[in-house]
Amino acid sequence: MEVSLPKKIKTISTGENTGEFIIEGCYPGYGTTLGNSLRRVLLSSLEGVAITAVKIKGVQHEFSTLKGVMEDVVQIILNLKKVRLSVENSDETWEASLKFKGEGVVTAKDFKLPSGIKVVNPEQVIATLTDKKAELEMDVKITRGLGYMPVEQQEKKEKEIGVIEIDAIYTPIKRVNYQVSNMRVGKRTDYDKIKLEIVTDGSINPEDAFNKAVDILVQQFSALKEINVADDLVEEDMEQTLLEEKEHQNKKEKDNQQQEKDALETLVVDLKNISKRTLNILEIAKIKKVKDLVAMTENDLKQIEGIGDKGVKEIRKAIGIFGFTLKQE
Repeated sequence: MEVSLPKKIKTISTGENTGEFIIEGCYPGYGTTLGNSLRRVLLSSLEGVAITAVKIKGVQHEFSTLKGVMEDVVQIILNLKKVRLSVENSDETWEASLKFKGEGVVTAKDFKLPSGIKVVNPEQVIATLTDKKAELEMDVKITRGLGYMPVEQQEKKEKEIGVIEIDAIYTPIKRVNYQVSNMRVGKRTDYDKIKLEIVTDGSINPEDAFNKAVDILVQQFSALKEINVADDLVEEDMEQTLLEEKEHQNKKEKDNQQQEKDALETLVVDLKNISKRTLNILEIAKIKKVKDLVAMTENDLKQIEGIGDKGVKEIRKAIGIFGFTLKQE
């Protein structure tokens, strides 16, 4: 006796980017097995494109602010993550630019995009300029990928000064829900029926997303059926994996060292959470960079005329953003 297969799939369109799929006749217990597998693949394994790096004119690091711009750089980066894109060619990376002058709201439609790429949500706000003389100019890198990939896992070339890397949200799926209920098949009433809801970001329609997820699962299980690897090849693969992990760790340590070096070179005038009064005192004392501050103790700072407990607290908080503390007594 064999496990019976699903009998029927109904597709219901409930909105521009939303679809429901009813899968009937699943063998008892297979509703959860199939529903959960489809949900995980939809959320983690579908291809998409995303902004993965940005270079903003006049900005050295993500903790900066821009004159005449309401949002700080951290908020601008969060807004860039929300920009959804669709692509019609087979390239892997693209570059786009944005220039905006004067008072107004900057949105995703203001990007100058390469051929074959379009913005799915052009109304997405990037920043708000509050001064007629304000300017916002940036270049972004767009790449193709799967699911979600944090900065640490992205392939990196030599880091360019002023380029801020961004966690990549490639997945075109915004939400997936499924429900399993019983149905009658012949004399039995314990067969499963799956109701699967898929909501996309508009760069792909729900039907295509469903079909791609099914294809991925079929390919994965087909590969399992064909696997027949000798023990010596398995050991060789394990050694290669360990070597790659070691190289990745070494690269990560070098990147962290470079980030710390860059942070130490940050100008004091670019630090957040420091009052103008304290900045003026530090400027008079010829303390120009973060590395000058971390080389000082609390008593050293208090020896500077005008720096009290409040000023020390501001400085601790500002350098703490980079993970630094004042020198111990």
